[in-house]
Amino acid sequence: MSAYSRLEKRLQELDHSAKKSLGQNFLISDIVIEKILAAAATFECQKIVEIGPGCGALTDLLIDKYTDIKLIELDRDLFNFWKSQGMDIINQDALQMDWRPYADRLLVSNLPYQISSSLVIERSLDAQPLVGMVLMFQKEVAQRIRATHQTEHYGMLSIIAQEFWDIQTVCDAGPRDFKPPPKVASRVLLFKSRKTNIADPKAYLSFVKAAFQQRRRILKTNLQGLDAKYDLNRLIDWLKQNRKTEKVRAEELSVIEINSLYHFLKT
Repeated sequence: MSAYSRLEKRLQELDHSAKKSLGQNFLISDIVIEKILAAAATFECQKIVEIGPGCGALTDLLIDKYTDIKLIELDRDLFNFWKSQGMDIINQDALQMDWRPYADRLLVSNLPYQISSSLVIERSLDAQPLVGMVLMFQKEVAQRIRATHQTEHYGMLSIIAQEFWDIQTVCDAGPRDFKPPPKVASRVLLFKSRKTNIADPKAYLSFVKAAFQQRRRILKTNLQGLDAKYDLNRLIDWLKQNRKTEKVRAEELSVIEINSLYHFLKT
C-alpha cells in the first residue's frame, strides 16, 4: 500500500486532520520514505527513536525493519493511537525531555519545522551523543546547517552542527510530497557523530552565539561581552597569526577557524 493510501486510511480511521499548531505535514512520498529508510540502514543500528510518528508514514515501515523502537508524540490523539498499538511511546515535547536514555539510538524523523533548528543544537550539546540522525528539514534550514563560511546561510547553526556532526544530504522533497503541502521545499540530512576537541559544548555554544550576536558587526566588537574565561587581549595575536584583519566578521571564519579562536582565547 502506498504512503498516500496508508495516510488516507488512517486519517479516516482516526477521524484526524493535520494540526497546523503542531506543524503536522504528513509525508506521502514513497520515494522519499525509501531514501530515509536507506539512509537509516547505513548506521547498522537496531535501536530507533522517532519524533512525531504522526500517522505512520515512516513508523509503519520502521516497525517492519526494527524491533526496538521508541516514539515521541506531542499530539495526544496520535499518542493514544500508537499506545493502543502496543508501541513504546511518550507524550512529550522533544525539546523538553531528557535525552540521556536515548544515547544508544538512531533518531529518524520528519521533524516539525518549528523545532528543527533547536533540536539539532540541543542534540549537538549532549554529553553522550546519539548514534546518528536522519532528519527532514525545511530546505532553508538544511542549507543553513550545511553552509560554508562567507555564504549567506552561514551562521551559528552551521558551526554548531558541523563541529559535532559529519553531515550529508540524503534527498529533497517538494510541497506535493506532503499532505497538507507546506509552502516551502524540504530536505533530508544524515548526521554522523564526529570527534571534537570541544570539552564543554555549552560554553562553546555561548562563544559562537557571542561571535554572531550582531551579524554585521566586526568580530572584535561582538566578543567584547565575553566573560573572564576568555582573554580578549589575545584576539589581535590570533588575527595576525591567521592573516585576518581587525575588521573581520564571524561569518568570514570557517568552522575550523572558529574552533581555533575559541581555544586560543580561553584562559
